[in-house]
Amino acid sequence: MNRIKQAVLILAIAMIALPMLADGARRRTATSPATPTKPVYTAGQAEAYVSGDTIGYIRPGLKVKVNSITIGSDRLPVVDLTITDDLDQPLDRTGKVTPGTVSLSLVLAWYNPATRQYTSYTTRSVTNPANSPKPGATGIQAGADSGGTFTDLDIGHATYKFKTALPSGFDATKTTTLGIYSSRNLTNVVGIPSSVQKTYFANVEYDFRPDGQKVTDVWDKMRDTSTCSNCHDAVKNAGSVGQLGMHGGSRQDVKLCALCHQPQTADIDTGNTVDAKVMVHRIHMGENLPSVKNGTPYVIWGNGQSIHDFSTVAWPQITQLGNQARQCTTCHEGSVATNKGAQSAVWMTNPSAVACGSCHDDVNFATGENHPGGPQADDKACASCHVPDSGVEFDASIKGAHVVPEKSKQLLGLNATVVSWTDLAPGKKPTVVFKITNGDGTPVDGTKLSAFAPICAGPTTSYGKPYFRESGLTKGVYNATTGTTSYTFSTALPADASGTWTLSADIYRSVNLKRGDKKADIVIREAVMNPVKYVAVSGGLVPRRTAVATTQCNSCHDNLGLHGGQRQTTEECVICHNPVENDAARRPANAGAPESVSFQRLIHRIHKGEELTQDFTIYGFGGTANNFNEVRFPGDLRNCAKCHTSNAYTLPLPEGIANVNTPRDYFASQGPATAACLGCHDNRDAAAHAYLNTVTFPGATVSAEACATCHGTGKDWAAEKVHAR
Repeated sequence: MNRIKQAVLILAIAMIALPMLADGARRRTATSPATPTKPVYTAGQAEAYVSGDTIGYIRPGLKVKVNSITIGSDRLPVVDLTITDDLDQPLDRTGKVTPGTVSLSLVLAWYNPATRQYTSYTTRSVTNPANSPKPGATGIQAGADSGGTFTDLDIGHATYKFKTALPSGFDATKTTTLGIYSSRNLTNVVGIPSSVQKTYFANVEYDFRPDGQKVTDVWDKMRDTSTCSNCHDAVKNAGSVGQLGMHGGSRQDVKLCALCHQPQTADIDTGNTVDAKVMVHRIHMGENLPSVKNGTPYVIWGNGQSIHDFSTVAWPQITQLGNQARQCTTCHEGSVATNKGAQSAVWMTNPSAVACGSCHDDVNFATGENHPGGPQADDKACASCHVPDSGVEFDASIKGAHVVPEKSKQLLGLNATVVSWTDLAPGKKPTVVFKITNGDGTPVDGTKLSAFAPICAGPTTSYGKPYFRESGLTKGVYNATTGTTSYTFSTALPADASGTWTLSADIYRSVNLKRGDKKADIVIREAVMNPVKYVAVSGGLVPRRTAVATTQCNSCHDNLGLHGGQRQTTEECVICHNPVENDAARRPANAGAPESVSFQRLIHRIHKGEELTQDFTIYGFGGTANNFNEVRFPGDLRNCAKCHTSNAYTLPLPEGIANVNTPRDYFASQGPATAACLGCHDNRDAAAHAYLNTVTFPGATVSAEACATCHGTGKDWAAEKVHAR
């Protein structure tokens, strides 16, 4: 292409990228398409709140596609790729024609199907800086190619020639994977609103065989979108919010991680391997690693510059045996039949000292210390004792050893529903009839269980005192003919009770689970999913608003069951965790003012954890102190929709929600919106802002909050807008 034609092409593309001219007029030529239509973005994406013209200028997003890869006689791979935006329009890699420079880093590794392990052709030499634990130490680590050559063929179309030559005699029959992590930087581009001055990321993994034959062996242990992203939800790009993002956000696909995180690479400072099957297990075990419990922190240094201490990481899936990382299928998930990771069963079909020893790091396989099978020179004999599934629970089989007690097949299943009620009226003592059954539908006598505690609370607009939880073990009545258990409350509803009230119950039985290894039985509670039922005392039926759903909690927590496993649904949690409840009954006198346990404050503060500016300690049963300031939230705290149901975090809130009593905060009575927002934004400045914009009018019990004036839906500082990413 001659220089004149090239200049004309660049000018035409520039007119597409900058549709608004200085005089405000729009120009459109026969060869330049119209400004792109604004893509559809969700409420959690910052692009949803900017104008179509701005979207047309920004051209949000980043996509990278590998068209081909060739390897010549010089053994230097050449990659042909295209770079586009959310509308699949070309992006200028240099940022001169379209906003934002695009950087691309390329990794090339070959795959060994026998070990399910990559070895990277591309490596880097690392030298520790002076401030590291081992200044001047050097090492070779897997990494991206450095010093290769980009050639721009057209806008959004380029080739990259590697600096790293493949080794002489490399095996051209092996599956080889090209990994690309890329970013598009819009943080300093003139004309882009601050809310969308961000960096977009894109990852690519491209499998091929250098000999040109069909790829049959692939790494497919897990899928990041259905495993890692259940808890980890960093920003991927405008078109895809909700992905794991490491190393500043640029590495987001678990398969990309596997190209470098393999045995080639170790932390130079500590000697700890960063092989994924070791490092990821150890990170998620965190505070429960035997080595950590024995006083040795689990630390990885980032190229000798920053320390990453994972010793306080707590696995979020809590069982009645504690937060033990038994749920292997949370990450190793799926099957070929469901089109998930084809190798997802390797956790139980491929035992090894390296993988198993990553969690069980007090076992020395060489000496046999803490290993009932004695010394093991290699992995050849592992599967002889550790079969995938013996059919027996809590034995040496891999599946059996990792059984979650609450999911044991020894449990019969326990269910309950509210069948009917009478006298649920002001001044009366209600009688409630429950149907309790085993998993096969056979009836169960509620009075013969370990716990049968009916609950009555209301109104649903805002729970408070009184609410009643009573034991029905002695006063309940079982009807063998109907297979139901009834209970009459000993406390009457208040004389002025009105609105919709809630019936539920805590019901469980103690079960001894037999161990296949002949050790002592495991005693757990088999509990029902609390049978919440809403009943109108007066007026129409108004169920309690649904701000969060239990299913969303369980995307991280798997089977959230607190207080000994008996409270399993958020619909019941909010009955006790109401605006007036606190830990005064269990907090020692020398521990200061009581702490509110109102749900909107409690849950926000727990998940804010280590980022809180205030102490957040709640005293529980037996006067035990539960401090949450070390909690690490695994995702992006701006992602309100991660926990909340649709629009439940927008303002204004529904009428009738009570003030929250917060005696340990900067001011003691907070309006419902204030209590929720200060749950995360717990610093003094935020409290002062909320305090100055709240007033309690004479005779009122609920504060009038001005929050929605600025933070309401459609406003400049709408809650959903300022939390968008």
